[in-house]
Amino acid sequence: MAGSYLESTRKQFEYYKLLGDKTFAQLSDEQLYWQYNADSNSVAIIVKHLWGNMLSRWTDFLTTDGEKEWRNRDAEFETEDKTRAALLAKWNEGWSCLFNALNQLSEADLEKIIYIRNQGHTVMEAINRQLAHYPYHVGQIVFLGKMLCGEKWQSLSIPKGNSASYNAEKFSQEKSKQHFTDEYIKKPDANDTNENE
Repeated sequence: MAGSYLESTRKQFEYYKLLGDKTFAQLSDEQLYWQYNADSNSVAIIVKHLWGNMLSRWTDFLTTDGEKEWRNRDAEFETEDKTRAALLAKWNEGWSCLFNALNQLSEADLEKIIYIRNQGHTVMEAINRQLAHYPYHVGQIVFLGKMLCGEKWQSLSIPKGNSASYNAEKFSQEKSKQHFTDEYIKKPDANDTNENE
């Protein structure tokens, strides 16, 4: 069960990263930094917050408190260096930190206690906490993307009006055990070379 839990959580994290990636691809550089008002967050600010949280939570995941002394959470909500390259570098650095930590975990680690601001969590609870937190913010990114793109938005789920045909195609297939993200996350072929990875 634990092996499948770790595999499932990794796939879900990969899926939500993909939703962010596909949103960024539809937005202009200017749109990444657009704010509704001074108190609202732009896509860029949300990314910066996720980056700070990921580095803090997943660095030395099993051995140090998840709220690192070097983290400056308040600064994550300030706009800076308005470039797509800088933004995507933070996005990818945060996710790399997460996946590196997750890849080192085993079944034996799941009941270990780790701390976030001195509050004890089992490793499984800590993973679940982030698996709720990150999709919450990715959903905000997608919502902003959809608003900013308007009619040009390319749906990241089942487009409006297509539910019946989507379900018909799914129910025409034999029942099988698979993860819901398998159709979205393409596993790289051994012969593939992807410069973006």
